[in-house]
Amino acid sequence: MQSSGFSQEDYKVFRRETSYSGFFKVESIQVQHKLFAGSWSSPITRELLSRGETVGVLPYDPIADTVVLVEQFRIGALDRARSPWLLELVAGIIERDESPQEVASREAIEEANCRVTDLLPLAEYFPSPGACSEYIKLFCGKTVTEGLGGIHGCDSEGEDIKVHVMPRETAYKHLSLGDIVEAHTIIALQWLQLNYQRLQQSWR
Repeated sequence: MQSSGFSQEDYKVFRRETSYSGFFKVESIQVQHKLFAGSWSSPITRELLSRGETVGVLPYDPIADTVVLVEQFRIGALDRARSPWLLELVAGIIERDESPQEVASREAIEEANCRVTDLLPLAEYFPSPGACSEYIKLFCGKTVTEGLGGIHGCDSEGEDIKVHVMPRETAYKHLSLGDIVEAHTIIALQWLQLNYQRLQQSWR
């Protein structure tokens, strides 16, 4: 596929205001951009949920052939999912002066009491660029799952996180049954389906 060739030079921002600032920030932005036909669009106003960069990590134990997923309450799933408690990857927001790998290691300990090494990048993407600035970086990390479990999370952030250690094939079954509806987790588990043999050879 040939790119249109558009770049940062092909739009103009006329106004950018913060409409709301709380747990997240919402901005109102008036913008004009080039059209595929060659002219310019009329100025349009859009709301943007500003979230920054986020890291997700799938801890995988190549010896036991098990994965670590976490379960927690998610406000965005109130009305659409079977339950607002979702099975997910370990994840967290990149703070200033942190590398994505540092965030992956920190969040694995905070959310699952789990140490990860040999972090492999899986994918980078915008999960919902029509309305949100969040940019995701996914990793798979080597771990040892023996003894993992329980309830973890950071009290100051209102986290109540249950850790699930399950065989890799069980995770795939949850995926095929539609029990996992969170995009980062779907992407990471599908990647593992394609690459687990390579991980077992190199990590064992």
